[in-house]
Amino acid sequence: MQVDPSPYRPNPAPAPAGPAPAIDRRVILAGAVGSIIEYYDFGIYGYLSASLASVFFVHGDPAAALLATFATFAAAFVLRPLGGLIFGHIGDRIGRKKTLAATVIAMALATFAIGVLPSYAAVGAFAAVLLVLGRCVQGVASGGEIGGAASYVAECSPPHRRGLLCSTTQLGALTGALLASAVVTLFTTVLGDETMKAWGWRIPFLIGLPLGLVGLWIRARLEDSPQFIDLAERGEVAKAPVVQLFANNRAALARTFGLSVLLFAAYYVVYVYAATHLQKTGGFSALTAFWSTIATLAVSCVLMPVFGALSDRVGRKPIFFGASIATLVLVFPGFMAMDAHGTALAVLAQIVLGIPESALMAVAFSTFAEMLPARVRYSGIALGFNLASMAVGGTAPYICTWLINKTGDPLCPAWFLAGTALITLATTFSLRESAGTSLRTS
Repeated sequence: MQVDPSPYRPNPAPAPAGPAPAIDRRVILAGAVGSIIEYYDFGIYGYLSASLASVFFVHGDPAAALLATFATFAAAFVLRPLGGLIFGHIGDRIGRKKTLAATVIAMALATFAIGVLPSYAAVGAFAAVLLVLGRCVQGVASGGEIGGAASYVAECSPPHRRGLLCSTTQLGALTGALLASAVVTLFTTVLGDETMKAWGWRIPFLIGLPLGLVGLWIRARLEDSPQFIDLAERGEVAKAPVVQLFANNRAALARTFGLSVLLFAAYYVVYVYAATHLQKTGGFSALTAFWSTIATLAVSCVLMPVFGALSDRVGRKPIFFGASIATLVLVFPGFMAMDAHGTALAVLAQIVLGIPESALMAVAFSTFAEMLPARVRYSGIALGFNLASMAVGGTAPYICTWLINKTGDPLCPAWFLAGTALITLATTFSLRESAGTSLRTS
């Protein structure tokens, strides 16, 4: 009887002749669960920003309190690249599975902690300090999550289905945001605005812990990815992944950043900030804004696997081109419609603006994985993706709110998105088509 000596292969089994649907489902679930928790965590903060402003910051200036809340939201994104470096190094050194188990529980614990923090009325400015600390832990953990999930799913996917399967990791992101929006809307409807501001805002944060425990259970039952197992068994795991990344893969790292710029900006403008914009600038009620966001996320969720499968047929590059150009064409009419005070038109505009973002999210991770070798894949995706996140992701709600306050122009978010679309469009010209290719090992 043969015994597999590898510590990375706890449940050895003969490789199937083709991709088994059961394995596909396990890969999809393992990749998506962390994204669900990550974007649920970040989503509830964004959707509850008005309530958090009144709970944690000085009363008397609602605009300043809201800006402070968005600044705290952005603080987590500043630390995401650090999380990418730390967990990317660990993931490329000891494996995807163990690292992903650590990130998912860390995110959940940080979210739960925010739910039990004291308010400004109870402890003064120290409440805001504690909130920032909670957000920083979220940022470090989430910075290490996405690179590992993308690497794991890509390395477990057959080349002809990689676009579809990798899109489900980002589908988890939208599912998490949709769950966050639905939970906030449900409790706002049941409890009312005043109760939500008093104590109801805590409930969505407390839900983060059971979500994290479910995610930990799912990931603890999996093997590591086949490519990492092979690297480990051959003794070819990188000793210093980040050093090798900068030495040999700088161009791929730069492309990962450039292709992620519009993806992050559009995500946090269209799916998170838009709810605040519809209320503060469009004059709509909180419930209308939340339902509009739920509809937008639902449509984007349905379309994302379609775009992922399409990229397996036509390539990754055409999807990046099409989504970037569509954003440039649609963003100004879209924000004009959201400010026109017609509910149906405003909701339709937000839904339409979400479609190019759904396409970008669908093809991003398969593209990034195909650009980078296995030895530095976790670190490369985590660092490039999170640098874009820091630059234009978490800062997007703050930038949009600040620009509107300074200029009085409700189209400032459209100008911001158009600028990021040009960066991603320019990066796409340098992209080499990689759909259907085998992943590099070194």
